[in-house]
Amino acid sequence: MTDALFSRRALLGGAAALAVAAIHPARAQPGPQGPATFSGIVVDVRPLRYGGPAVEAIRQALHAELTREYADRLGGRGPQLVVRITGLSLSAYSGPEARRGGWGGGGSTDYLEGEALVIGRRGEVLARHPQLSALSANSGGPWYDPASEGRRIGALAAHFAGWLKRSPI
Repeated sequence: MTDALFSRRALLGGAAALAVAAIHPARAQPGPQGPATFSGIVVDVRPLRYGGPAVEAIRQALHAELTREYADRLGGRGPQLVVRITGLSLSAYSGPEARRGGWGGGGSTDYLEGEALVIGRRGEVLARHPQLSALSANSGGPWYDPASEGRRIGALAAHFAGWLKRSPI
């Protein structure tokens, strides 16, 4: 009887720990030697085959932001950090919600979706972290400003890289 209670308590304790972890995700915990260093960073936008100039702009901006965020973890012969972008959506309208009733719909939200992969020296995937960033389309300023789209792409890249740095990768 005691073994059954102990096992059930251990299970319930583990379930409670998982629930707490889901509500309050932990930051990456360094291993015995500290956080892993990466030999380099690659941003792969090939899944966005027909994206046009915005795709190249997000690749460049994201690479710059990731290099800045991970500057303390770059160098050496460690694994490579590959960020594969699978979705980019820049809303056509960045004003208040166009729908009647105000809130909802997400019609003026920009999205950047992808995953980070830690690739070992033999090409094996050591870790994977999917991620979706969503920002208001007005993050680039007024829609009629020609530089707005570039600022929106920069904001999405900074948001994605900043949150990825907080992940367990």
